[in-house]
Amino acid sequence: MFALSDLLPSRLQPVAQPANTALDLHALVDAAGWSRLPLAVQRRFAIAHTDVTYQGHMDLRCSRLGHLYTVLARLLGSPLASINACAVPTTVRVSDNGRGGVVWERCFHAEKNERTVRSTKELDVDGGLLERTDGGLSMSLKVFEEAGALVFRSRRFWLVWGRLRLPVPGLLTPGTCRVVHTDLGHGLFRFTLSMEHPLWGETFYQTGVFADPSRPCGS
Repeated sequence: MFALSDLLPSRLQPVAQPANTALDLHALVDAAGWSRLPLAVQRRFAIAHTDVTYQGHMDLRCSRLGHLYTVLARLLGSPLASINACAVPTTVRVSDNGRGGVVWERCFHAEKNERTVRSTKELDVDGGLLERTDGGLSMSLKVFEEAGALVFRSRRFWLVWGRLRLPVPGLLTPGTCRVVHTDLGHGLFRFTLSMEHPLWGETFYQTGVFADPSRPCGS
């Protein structure tokens, strides 16, 4: 009698599902690095935080290749927007998904091109950090402190459907993703996302300043 796993290619083997453990970024960043983060950053990424909405403006840049990636990945819930504009009003909603993950939903209120993208950060099967879209496009992330900022950097991309996981070759992705959360003080922080393809260079760049509603600006 053959098991299902015997019939699957090695790269499509079922993977064990992690328990619904609350995402703890503190445990994923080394203790020394976490201690160097501003208290406001530690609070925003604490293991148990209330749902929150941030308001701000972003400058968005997308190459022609980036636009192509956005179109191709749309069915997989691509968390990217092919917008080229400055000072775009942006709303970011952060919420608990009820299964240990944290949902990040960004709505770009660009003129004639409003776009909402969302992804979920959760504990991966190997105990690391995974960010995935509703359609299964996912990336393993390394999270660390750098110069007082919290940094997320992609390690590998995947297509994840239930218990099946298919690795995506690096050349077929938009490139290495790097997200930096920098506290600016006075209730403000900067979010910056960049993606660099190993052959074609920058595919996406997004940066903007947001207000933290839990601490009014100027306080």
